[in-house]
Amino acid sequence: MSAAREPLTGLLAQAHALLPDTVALRRAIHRHPELGTHLPRTQQAVLDALAGLRLHLATGSGLSSVTATLEGALPGPTVLLRADMDALPVEEESGLDFASRVPGAMHACGHDAHTAMLVTAARLLSARRSELAGRVVFMFQPAEESGGGALRMIEEGVLGTAAGGRVDCAFALHLTTRFDSGTLHLRPGPTFAASDRFRVTVRGRGGHASAPHLGLDPVPVACEIVQALQSMVTRTVDVHDPAVVTVASVHAGTAGNVIPDTAEIAGTFRTLSPATRQLVREGITRVAHHVAAAHAARAETTLTEGYPPVVNDPARTAALHDAAAALLGPGRVHRLPRPFMWAEDFSYVLERVPGAMAFLGARPPGLAPGEAADLHSARVVFDEEALAVGSALHAAAALRAGDASAARRG
Repeated sequence: MSAAREPLTGLLAQAHALLPDTVALRRAIHRHPELGTHLPRTQQAVLDALAGLRLHLATGSGLSSVTATLEGALPGPTVLLRADMDALPVEEESGLDFASRVPGAMHACGHDAHTAMLVTAARLLSARRSELAGRVVFMFQPAEESGGGALRMIEEGVLGTAAGGRVDCAFALHLTTRFDSGTLHLRPGPTFAASDRFRVTVRGRGGHASAPHLGLDPVPVACEIVQALQSMVTRTVDVHDPAVVTVASVHAGTAGNVIPDTAEIAGTFRTLSPATRQLVREGITRVAHHVAAAHAARAETTLTEGYPPVVNDPARTAALHDAAAALLGPGRVHRLPRPFMWAEDFSYVLERVPGAMAFLGARPPGLAPGEAADLHSARVVFDEEALAVGSALHAAAALRAGDASAARRG
Protein backbone atom coordinates (compact mmCIF):
# COMPACT_ATOMS: atom_id res chain seq x y z
CA MET A 1 0.00 0.00 0.00
CA SER A 2 1.36 3.42 -0.93
CA ALA A 3 1.95 6.03 1.74
CA ALA A 4 -0.77 8.21 0.22
CA ARG A 5 -3.38 5.51 0.78
CA GLU A 6 -2.20 4.33 4.19
CA PRO A 7 -5.14 5.02 6.51
CA LEU A 8 -3.23 4.45 9.74
CA THR A 9 -0.81 7.37 9.56
CA GLY A 10 -0.87 9.33 12.81
CA LEU A 11 -3.53 7.09 14.35
CA LEU A 12 -1.47 5.94 17.33
CA ALA A 13 -0.36 9.50 18.11
CA GLN A 14 -3.98 10.64 18.04
CA ALA A 15 -4.95 7.83 20.41
CA HIS A 16 -2.19 8.89 22.79
CA ALA A 17 -3.45 12.49 22.63
CA LEU A 18 -6.87 11.22 23.74
CA LEU A 19 -5.43 8.96 26.46
CA PRO A 20 -6.27 11.32 29.36
CA ASP A 21 -9.95 11.18 28.37
CA THR A 22 -9.76 7.40 27.89
CA VAL A 23 -8.24 6.93 31.33
CA ALA A 24 -10.74 9.29 32.95
CA LEU A 25 -13.66 7.32 31.53
CA ARG A 26 -12.09 4.02 32.52
CA ARG A 27 -11.59 5.21 36.09
CA ALA A 28 -15.11 6.61 36.36
CA ILE A 29 -16.53 3.23 35.31
CA HIS A 30 -14.09 1.41 37.59
CA ARG A 31 -15.25 3.35 40.65
CA HIS A 32 -18.86 2.29 40.09
CA PRO A 33 -18.91 -1.28 38.79
CA GLU A 34 -22.21 -2.90 37.87
CA LEU A 35 -23.04 -6.58 37.47
CA GLY A 36 -25.03 -8.59 34.96
CA THR A 37 -27.47 -7.21 32.43
CA HIS A 38 -28.59 -4.07 34.26
CA LEU A 39 -25.83 -1.45 34.01
CA PRO A 40 -27.67 1.89 33.94
CA ARG A 41 -24.81 4.01 35.25
CA THR A 42 -22.27 2.47 32.87
CA GLN A 43 -24.67 2.74 29.95
CA GLN A 44 -25.21 6.43 30.65
CA ALA A 45 -21.46 7.02 30.94
CA VAL A 46 -21.02 5.54 27.47
CA LEU A 47 -23.88 7.55 26.00
CA ASP A 48 -22.50 10.75 27.52
CA ALA A 49 -19.01 10.01 26.18
CA LEU A 50 -20.36 9.40 22.66
CA ALA A 51 -22.57 12.50 22.63
CA GLY A 52 -21.76 14.92 19.82
CA LEU A 53 -20.29 12.32 17.49
CA ARG A 54 -21.97 11.54 14.16
CA LEU A 55 -23.30 8.20 15.39
CA HIS A 56 -26.65 6.51 15.33
CA LEU A 57 -27.25 5.41 18.93
CA ALA A 58 -29.57 2.65 20.13
CA THR A 59 -30.03 1.07 23.53
CA GLY A 60 -31.20 -2.43 24.38
CA SER A 61 -34.70 -3.28 25.49
CA GLY A 62 -33.85 -6.27 27.67
CA LEU A 63 -30.42 -5.20 28.89
CA SER A 64 -28.37 -2.01 29.32
CA SER A 65 -26.57 -2.25 26.01
CA VAL A 66 -25.48 0.49 23.62
CA THR A 67 -25.15 0.05 19.87
CA ALA A 68 -23.53 2.95 18.04
CA THR A 69 -23.21 3.03 14.26
CA LEU A 70 -20.86 5.20 12.22
CA GLU A 71 -21.40 5.57 8.46
CA GLY A 72 -18.19 5.99 6.51
CA ALA A 73 -17.93 8.33 3.53
CA LEU A 74 -16.86 5.50 1.20
CA PRO A 75 -18.52 2.21 0.27
CA GLY A 76 -17.25 -0.84 2.12
CA PRO A 77 -18.02 -3.59 4.61
CA THR A 78 -19.83 -3.33 7.93
CA VAL A 79 -17.38 -3.96 10.77
CA LEU A 80 -18.41 -4.66 14.36
CA LEU A 81 -16.12 -3.70 17.24
CA ARG A 82 -17.12 -5.00 20.66
CA ALA A 83 -16.46 -4.06 24.28
CA ASP A 84 -17.98 -5.73 27.34
CA MET A 85 -19.08 -3.50 30.23
CA ASP A 86 -20.01 -5.64 33.25
CA ALA A 87 -17.98 -6.21 36.41
CA LEU A 88 -17.42 -9.21 38.69
CA PRO A 89 -18.71 -10.01 42.20
CA VAL A 90 -15.23 -9.49 43.69
CA GLU A 91 -14.19 -7.34 46.66
CA GLU A 92 -11.41 -5.13 45.33
CA GLU A 93 -7.96 -5.27 46.97
CA SER A 94 -5.94 -3.34 44.36
CA GLY A 95 -5.17 -0.34 46.56
CA LEU A 96 -5.83 2.03 43.66
CA ASP A 97 -7.04 5.53 44.49
CA PHE A 98 -9.92 4.98 42.04
CA ALA A 99 -10.84 1.55 43.44
CA SER A 100 -14.41 0.32 43.46
CA ARG A 101 -16.81 2.16 45.74
CA VAL A 102 -19.36 -0.65 45.45
CA PRO A 103 -18.95 -3.37 48.08
CA GLY A 104 -18.53 -6.81 46.58
CA ALA A 105 -18.13 -5.63 42.99
CA MET A 106 -15.00 -4.90 40.94
CA HIS A 107 -13.85 -4.53 37.37
CA ALA A 108 -11.33 -7.37 37.74
CA CYS A 109 -11.40 -8.46 34.09
CA GLY A 110 -10.63 -5.19 32.32
CA HIS A 111 -14.11 -4.51 30.99
CA ASP A 112 -13.94 -0.90 32.19
CA ALA A 113 -10.85 -0.44 30.02
CA HIS A 114 -12.44 -2.30 27.09
CA THR A 115 -15.36 0.13 27.22
CA ALA A 116 -13.17 3.22 27.43
CA MET A 117 -10.95 2.03 24.55
CA LEU A 118 -13.96 1.49 22.29
CA VAL A 119 -15.37 4.92 23.08
CA THR A 120 -12.04 6.45 22.08
CA ALA A 121 -11.99 4.31 18.93
CA ALA A 122 -15.38 5.82 18.04
CA ARG A 123 -13.88 9.28 18.45
CA LEU A 124 -10.86 8.37 16.31
CA LEU A 125 -12.98 6.91 13.53
CA SER A 126 -15.48 9.74 13.61
CA ALA A 127 -12.61 12.14 13.00
CA ARG A 128 -11.55 10.01 10.01
CA ARG A 129 -15.00 9.47 8.56
CA SER A 130 -13.88 10.77 5.15
CA GLU A 131 -11.32 7.92 5.00
CA LEU A 132 -13.64 5.23 6.32
CA ALA A 133 -14.93 2.68 3.82
CA GLY A 134 -18.17 1.13 4.99
CA ARG A 135 -19.90 1.17 8.34
CA VAL A 136 -18.66 0.56 11.90
CA VAL A 137 -20.88 -0.86 14.62
CA PHE A 138 -19.68 -0.25 18.17
CA MET A 139 -21.14 -2.96 20.41
CA PHE A 140 -21.15 -2.06 24.12
CA GLN A 141 -22.28 -5.24 25.83
CA PRO A 142 -23.45 -6.09 29.36
CA ALA A 143 -23.41 -9.55 30.94
CA GLU A 144 -20.30 -11.15 29.51
CA GLU A 145 -19.36 -12.64 32.87
CA SER A 146 -22.79 -14.19 33.32
CA GLY A 147 -25.93 -14.27 31.28
CA GLY A 148 -24.58 -14.36 27.73
CA GLY A 149 -25.14 -10.70 26.96
CA ALA A 150 -23.67 -11.09 23.47
CA LEU A 151 -26.35 -13.62 22.54
CA ARG A 152 -29.06 -11.34 23.89
CA MET A 153 -27.73 -8.41 21.86
CA ILE A 154 -27.68 -10.65 18.78
CA GLU A 155 -31.32 -11.51 19.44
CA GLU A 156 -32.04 -7.77 19.61
CA GLY A 157 -30.42 -7.25 16.20
CA VAL A 158 -26.85 -6.06 16.79
CA LEU A 159 -25.68 -8.08 13.77
CA GLY A 160 -28.51 -6.90 11.54
CA THR A 161 -31.33 -4.42 12.08
CA ALA A 162 -29.72 -2.57 14.99
CA ALA A 163 -26.51 -2.27 12.98
CA GLY A 164 -28.27 -0.80 9.97
CA GLY A 165 -27.45 -3.84 7.83
CA ARG A 166 -25.70 -7.17 7.89
CA VAL A 167 -22.37 -7.21 9.75
CA ASP A 168 -19.53 -8.56 7.59
CA CYS A 169 -16.82 -9.07 10.22
CA ALA A 170 -16.20 -8.53 13.92
CA PHE A 171 -13.24 -7.81 16.19
CA ALA A 172 -12.64 -7.61 19.93
CA LEU A 173 -9.70 -7.04 22.27
CA HIS A 174 -9.13 -8.40 25.75
CA LEU A 175 -6.61 -6.99 28.23
CA THR A 176 -4.28 -9.30 30.11
CA THR A 177 -1.29 -8.83 32.40
CA ARG A 178 0.35 -11.97 31.00
CA PHE A 179 2.01 -9.99 28.20
CA ASP A 180 4.16 -6.87 27.87
CA SER A 181 2.14 -3.68 27.81
CA GLY A 182 1.12 -2.52 24.36
CA THR A 183 1.74 -5.81 22.56
CA LEU A 184 -0.89 -7.75 20.63
CA HIS A 185 -1.25 -11.54 20.75
CA LEU A 186 -3.57 -13.57 18.53
CA ARG A 187 -3.97 -16.82 16.63
CA PRO A 188 -6.29 -18.28 14.00
CA GLY A 189 -8.71 -21.02 15.00
CA PRO A 190 -9.76 -21.84 18.58
CA THR A 191 -8.60 -19.11 20.97
CA PHE A 192 -10.94 -19.46 23.98
CA ALA A 193 -12.61 -22.66 25.14
CA ALA A 194 -16.21 -23.69 25.41
CA SER A 195 -17.32 -23.54 29.04
CA ASP A 196 -19.94 -25.93 30.40
CA ARG A 197 -20.99 -26.85 33.92
CA PHE A 198 -21.88 -30.10 35.61
CA ARG A 199 -23.44 -31.21 38.87
CA VAL A 200 -23.47 -34.76 40.23
CA THR A 201 -25.65 -35.79 43.15
CA VAL A 202 -24.72 -39.11 44.73
CA ARG A 203 -27.63 -40.72 46.58
CA GLY A 204 -26.83 -43.20 49.34
CA ARG A 205 -28.45 -43.97 52.67
CA GLY A 206 -27.65 -42.01 55.79
CA GLY A 207 -27.06 -43.26 59.28
CA HIS A 208 -24.87 -43.13 62.35
CA ALA A 209 -21.20 -42.51 61.70
CA SER A 210 -20.28 -45.38 64.04
CA ALA A 211 -22.00 -47.95 61.79
CA PRO A 212 -21.31 -47.16 58.13
CA HIS A 213 -22.05 -50.80 57.22
CA LEU A 214 -25.70 -50.23 58.07
CA GLY A 215 -26.00 -47.30 55.68
CA LEU A 216 -24.63 -46.40 52.27
CA ASP A 217 -22.15 -43.57 52.64
CA PRO A 218 -22.23 -41.27 49.55
CA VAL A 219 -19.12 -39.33 50.58
CA PRO A 220 -16.42 -41.83 49.55
CA VAL A 221 -18.40 -42.51 46.38
CA ALA A 222 -18.33 -38.80 45.51
CA CYS A 223 -14.60 -38.68 46.25
CA GLU A 224 -14.01 -41.62 43.94
CA ILE A 225 -16.00 -39.91 41.20
CA VAL A 226 -13.80 -36.80 41.54
CA GLN A 227 -10.67 -38.90 41.04
CA ALA A 228 -12.20 -40.95 38.23
CA LEU A 229 -13.12 -37.81 36.29
CA GLN A 230 -9.47 -36.77 36.18
CA SER A 231 -8.44 -40.21 34.94
CA MET A 232 -11.23 -40.10 32.37
CA VAL A 233 -9.76 -36.93 30.85
CA THR A 234 -6.18 -38.20 30.68
CA ARG A 235 -7.16 -41.60 29.28
CA THR A 236 -9.85 -40.65 26.73
CA VAL A 237 -9.11 -37.10 25.50
CA ASP A 238 -6.55 -36.43 22.76
CA VAL A 239 -3.81 -34.19 24.18
CA HIS A 240 -3.83 -32.23 20.90
CA ASP A 241 -7.53 -31.40 21.36
CA PRO A 242 -7.51 -30.80 25.11
CA ALA A 243 -10.13 -30.68 27.80
CA VAL A 244 -10.08 -29.42 31.38
CA VAL A 245 -12.47 -30.89 33.95
CA THR A 246 -12.44 -29.15 37.33
CA VAL A 247 -14.48 -30.13 40.36
CA ALA A 248 -14.78 -26.82 42.19
CA SER A 249 -17.41 -27.65 44.79
CA VAL A 250 -18.03 -30.64 47.10
CA HIS A 251 -20.89 -30.61 49.62
CA ALA A 252 -22.11 -33.34 51.96
CA GLY A 253 -23.42 -33.69 55.47
CA THR A 254 -24.26 -31.42 58.36
CA ALA A 255 -22.49 -33.01 61.34
CA GLY A 256 -19.33 -34.96 62.06
CA ASN A 257 -21.14 -38.00 63.43
CA VAL A 258 -23.88 -38.35 60.82
CA ILE A 259 -23.57 -40.14 57.47
CA PRO A 260 -25.58 -38.04 55.00
CA ASP A 261 -28.05 -39.32 52.46
CA THR A 262 -26.46 -37.40 49.60
CA ALA A 263 -23.19 -35.86 48.46
CA GLU A 264 -22.93 -33.32 45.68
CA ILE A 265 -20.04 -32.32 43.45
CA ALA A 266 -20.07 -29.50 40.90
CA GLY A 267 -17.64 -27.99 38.48
CA THR A 268 -16.83 -26.93 34.96
CA PHE A 269 -15.36 -28.48 31.85
CA ARG A 270 -13.59 -26.59 29.08
CA THR A 271 -13.09 -27.88 25.53
CA LEU A 272 -12.00 -26.51 22.16
CA SER A 273 -13.89 -28.66 19.64
CA PRO A 274 -17.45 -30.00 19.30
CA ALA A 275 -16.19 -33.59 19.25
CA THR A 276 -14.26 -33.30 22.51
CA ARG A 277 -17.07 -31.31 24.08
CA GLN A 278 -19.48 -34.18 23.41
CA LEU A 279 -16.92 -36.78 24.49
CA VAL A 280 -16.50 -35.10 27.88
CA ARG A 281 -20.24 -34.64 28.35
CA GLU A 282 -20.79 -38.34 27.81
CA GLY A 283 -17.76 -39.25 29.93
CA ILE A 284 -18.88 -37.29 32.99
CA THR A 285 -22.28 -38.97 32.95
CA ARG A 286 -20.82 -42.42 32.35
CA VAL A 287 -18.17 -42.18 35.04
CA ALA A 288 -20.53 -40.77 37.67
CA HIS A 289 -23.23 -43.35 37.09
CA HIS A 290 -20.93 -46.36 36.89
CA VAL A 291 -18.74 -45.46 39.86
CA ALA A 292 -21.87 -44.93 41.92
CA ALA A 293 -23.33 -48.22 40.71
CA ALA A 294 -20.17 -50.06 41.72
CA HIS A 295 -20.94 -49.02 45.29
CA ALA A 296 -24.70 -49.74 45.03
CA ALA A 297 -25.38 -45.99 45.08
CA ARG A 298 -27.09 -43.81 42.49
CA ALA A 299 -25.75 -40.75 40.69
CA GLU A 300 -27.84 -38.03 39.10
CA THR A 301 -25.98 -35.85 36.61
CA THR A 302 -26.97 -32.39 35.35
CA LEU A 303 -25.02 -30.81 32.49
CA THR A 304 -25.50 -27.11 31.69
CA GLU A 305 -24.25 -25.80 28.39
CA GLY A 306 -22.30 -22.56 28.55
CA TYR A 307 -20.45 -20.42 26.00
CA PRO A 308 -19.17 -22.07 22.82
CA PRO A 309 -15.47 -21.76 21.94
CA VAL A 310 -14.09 -18.56 20.43
CA VAL A 311 -12.88 -19.56 16.97
CA ASN A 312 -10.98 -16.89 15.05
CA ASP A 313 -11.43 -16.76 11.29
CA PRO A 314 -7.99 -17.26 9.65
CA ALA A 315 -8.40 -14.51 7.05
CA ARG A 316 -9.70 -11.96 9.53
CA THR A 317 -7.01 -12.89 12.04
CA ALA A 318 -4.38 -12.30 9.36
CA ALA A 319 -5.98 -8.95 8.53
CA LEU A 320 -5.91 -7.87 12.18
CA HIS A 321 -2.30 -9.05 12.46
CA ASP A 322 -1.30 -6.99 9.42
CA ALA A 323 -3.13 -3.89 10.65
CA ALA A 324 -1.50 -4.19 14.08
CA ALA A 325 1.94 -4.69 12.55
CA ALA A 326 1.47 -1.58 10.40
CA LEU A 327 0.33 0.39 13.43
CA LEU A 328 2.74 -0.86 16.11
CA GLY A 329 5.59 -2.46 14.19
CA PRO A 330 5.91 -6.21 13.59
CA GLY A 331 7.97 -6.74 16.75
CA ARG A 332 4.96 -5.92 18.93
CA VAL A 333 2.56 -8.39 17.32
CA HIS A 334 2.84 -12.05 18.29
CA ARG A 335 1.13 -15.29 17.37
CA LEU A 336 -0.28 -17.17 20.34
CA PRO A 337 1.21 -20.67 20.47
CA ARG A 338 -1.90 -22.22 22.00
CA PRO A 339 -5.46 -21.33 23.00
CA PHE A 340 -6.49 -20.19 26.47
CA MET A 341 -9.03 -22.32 28.32
CA TRP A 342 -10.90 -19.23 29.48
CA ALA A 343 -14.39 -18.68 28.05
CA GLU A 344 -15.85 -15.62 26.31
CA ASP A 345 -19.31 -14.95 24.93
CA PHE A 346 -17.88 -13.08 21.92
CA SER A 347 -17.97 -16.66 20.64
CA TYR A 348 -21.66 -16.16 19.80
CA VAL A 349 -20.72 -13.32 17.45
CA LEU A 350 -17.95 -15.32 15.77
CA GLU A 351 -20.32 -18.24 15.24
CA ARG A 352 -22.31 -15.96 12.95
CA VAL A 353 -19.76 -13.67 11.27
CA PRO A 354 -16.04 -14.07 10.56
CA GLY A 355 -13.74 -12.17 12.85
CA ALA A 356 -11.12 -12.37 15.55
CA MET A 357 -10.50 -11.75 19.22
CA ALA A 358 -6.99 -10.82 20.34
CA PHE A 359 -5.16 -10.17 23.60
CA LEU A 360 -3.69 -6.78 24.40
CA GLY A 361 -0.83 -6.89 26.89
CA ALA A 362 -1.25 -4.48 29.82
CA ARG A 363 1.19 -5.69 32.47
CA PRO A 364 2.30 -2.83 34.73
CA PRO A 365 5.88 -1.70 34.15
CA GLY A 366 8.55 -3.14 36.39
CA LEU A 367 6.85 -6.51 36.80
CA ALA A 368 8.11 -9.69 35.19
CA PRO A 369 5.78 -12.26 33.61
CA GLY A 370 4.03 -14.14 36.38
CA GLU A 371 4.54 -11.40 38.98
CA ALA A 372 1.44 -9.38 38.10
CA ALA A 373 -2.00 -10.39 39.34
CA ASP A 374 -4.07 -11.75 36.48
CA LEU A 375 -7.67 -11.51 35.35
CA HIS A 376 -10.38 -12.04 37.98
CA SER A 377 -7.95 -11.35 40.81
CA ALA A 378 -9.03 -8.86 43.47
CA ARG A 379 -5.55 -7.31 43.11
CA VAL A 380 -5.29 -7.02 39.32
CA VAL A 381 -3.90 -3.71 38.03
CA PHE A 382 -3.46 -2.80 34.36
CA ASP A 383 -1.00 -0.43 32.71
CA GLU A 384 -3.26 2.34 31.46
CA GLU A 385 -0.74 3.35 28.77
CA ALA A 386 -1.92 0.27 26.88
CA LEU A 387 -5.36 1.81 26.47
CA ALA A 388 -4.08 4.16 23.76
CA VAL A 389 -2.78 1.15 21.84
CA GLY A 390 -6.09 -0.66 22.23
CA SER A 391 -8.09 2.33 21.01
CA ALA A 392 -5.87 2.71 17.96
CA LEU A 393 -6.02 -1.03 17.24
CA HIS A 394 -9.82 -0.96 17.20
CA ALA A 395 -9.74 1.93 14.76
CA ALA A 396 -7.05 0.30 12.63
CA ALA A 397 -9.08 -2.89 12.31
CA ALA A 398 -12.03 -0.89 10.97
CA LEU A 399 -9.94 1.28 8.64
CA ARG A 400 -8.21 -1.75 7.16
CA ALA A 401 -11.34 -3.92 6.91
CA GLY A 402 -12.12 -2.68 3.41
CA ASP A 403 -8.70 -3.78 2.21
CA ALA A 404 -9.16 -7.17 3.87
CA SER A 405 -12.56 -7.63 2.24
CA ALA A 406 -11.15 -6.79 -1.18
CA ALA A 407 -8.29 -9.24 -0.67
CA ARG A 408 -10.76 -11.91 0.45
CA ARG A 409 -12.86 -11.44 -2.70
CA GLY A 410 -9.75 -11.42 -4.84
